Amino acid sequence: MTLSLTVSDEVRALAPGFTHVAIEAHGLVNGPSTEESSALLDEAADRLAVRLDGRAPHEDPHMAAWREAYTAFGSKPSRTRNSAEALAKRALSEAGLPRINLLVDLYNAISVAHLIPVGGEDVEHIQGGMRLVRATGDEDFVTVAGGEEVVEHPDAGEVVWRDDAGVTCRRWNWRQGPRTRLTENTTSGIFLLESLPPMPVAEVEAAGAELAELLGKFSPGARITVGEAVRAAR
Repeated sequence: MTLSLTVSDEVRALAPGFTHVAIEAHGLVNGPSTEESSALLDEAADRLAVRLDGRAPHEDPHMAAWREAYTAFGSKPSRTRNSAEALAKRALSEAGLPRINLLVDLYNAISVAHLIPVGGEDVEHIQGGMRLVRATGDEDFVTVAGGEEVVEHPDAGEVVWRDDAGVTCRRWNWRQGPRTRLTENTTSGIFLLESLPPMPVAEVEAAGAELAELLGKFSPGARITVGEAVRAAR
């Protein structure tokens, strides 16, 4: 890995057992969604339906654990759902999953199929390393509202991913900022899979391996590094 990722002691204390797997890839080929990536999203929705067996996404034990973590840092999980739960709700709705671009489709498919929050960032737009911290409330989060760029600030104590320039994702994995998102011009990316107990580490690793395989399939010749699963001590 050429990009460093660190988890603060404050976040480790908030969510013992938090695990993340990082995949760094260079030489990627992105572009608009394809029939193949769309089919992967449809397949992921089918896998999710089997996994849930009639339950709502928030009733899954892993999603329940994320709701507890969000509540612990002062967020209302029914209003600001973790990314996996939000995608799962869309996957099970009549509208179905959105088609964004090829790379985003790939990691969204893995997120839905395994019910794991997965994110992707453009390495070329990250300044310094990435850090998972509890915000002071003074950090900048640059987003877009009504077609205009606006600067928000996270709540004090909120869990955020950030780099040297500011917050890249608010409320852990709820809302990504546009600065580092994967676009059709992206050639280097970092993909992050995140889990909490009771999900076994082996399942997160399996999801990471599946994503790495897809990245290699759709970007032949890409240099892909899968990091070891890192679990916070209890």
